[in-house]
Amino acid sequence: MHFLSPLLENYLADNSQEEPSLLQELTRETHLKVIQPRMLTGHFQGRVLSLLSKIISPKYILEIGTYTGYSALCLAEGLRTDGELHTIDVNAELEQIQRTYFDRSQYGSQIIQHIGNALDIIPNLDVTFDLVFIDAEKKQYDYYLEKVLPKTKSGSIILSDNVLWSGKVVEPLDPKDTATKVLLDYNKKLSQHPLLETVLLPIRDGLTLSRVK
Repeated sequence: MHFLSPLLENYLADNSQEEPSLLQELTRETHLKVIQPRMLTGHFQGRVLSLLSKIISPKYILEIGTYTGYSALCLAEGLRTDGELHTIDVNAELEQIQRTYFDRSQYGSQIIQHIGNALDIIPNLDVTFDLVFIDAEKKQYDYYLEKVLPKTKSGSIILSDNVLWSGKVVEPLDPKDTATKVLLDYNKKLSQHPLLETVLLPIRDGLTLSRVK
């Protein structure tokens, strides 16, 4: 399902902050060398992440799902000078391209990569996060949330990506479609969670913004 026409999507991008040249290069390399390049955050949503991070001014950011590093670089734009961004991905094959672009940015020394299962890694991070971005295996979203909440504080922001799942969340549910069922349950949980204030934004494939009370 396309929520907006390509013409309107281009208009949104054209009338938002320009995409940094380093991210343009990363986009091109991802499309040339990596499978499923549509997983990239992209220009418009990337500028949304950047601006949200700048508004929050986080000292500590956690990203679950690095892919080639585009969203991490966007989030890092709002980091305090003494801050850290911890990003986790299960795919070790992408580690080098991530590191290359992280080190080419001004945030290289502040971005810490973790390779492995986020559910195992998160409990061992001795950090309280101001900003969390969840964008990994959809079937694990609820588990990520439960691992992340103890690592946040009142006022922390949790962003959840792809929560509209190409519009499948409003279509008749295929009993075999476990990913959509998980996201339906997750979206309801976020909206009703006693520790969270939540709004679901129709940005790209759906971006939920939750504030820890």
